Amino acid sequence: MDRRHHRSGAKAYPRTARVNALLQEILAEEIERLADTDDRLALLTLTGVVCEPDLRHATVLLASMPEGSAEALEENRRGLQRSLGGQVRLKRTPALAFTIDPAVTAGLKVEEALRRAAERDAALPPRPEVEPGDETVEAAGIEAEDGGGGESATSER
Repeated sequence: MDRRHHRSGAKAYPRTARVNALLQEILAEEIERLADTDDRLALLTLTGVVCEPDLRHATVLLASMPEGSAEALEENRRGLQRSLGGQVRLKRTPALAFTIDPAVTAGLKVEEALRRAAERDAALPPRPEVEPGDETVEAAGIEAEDGGGGESATSER
């Protein structure tokens, strides 16, 4: 058996995933602290951190980047890296890069496509309603008509 599975306290997920989660937590706290003094950082949401296995570079993923926030992040990048170096014991402190999360961008594209489809469907004429259980009408795609006496044409008299 592999000895790595016998160590007590070993995590069930890879080291890079643990490092990414830790960096995300620390950076979120630091950016929140910086937002108290710099309004350009007030509405940022960190969605993840992707650190390279060699720990040289880390990409910080954001839900959006409002106007001016990219400049504010770049101005504070070295301070954020210094905070990481002081709070995390790693072989290297990664150089940070900030970008919009591609998953959020893809989600927005899907949401836009669904909105356009809903608008297109709303412009179509409504489909005729069919009473449940009337297989012949449902199969033919014809709307059931009332026989005038309150009974359907297929009921027994």
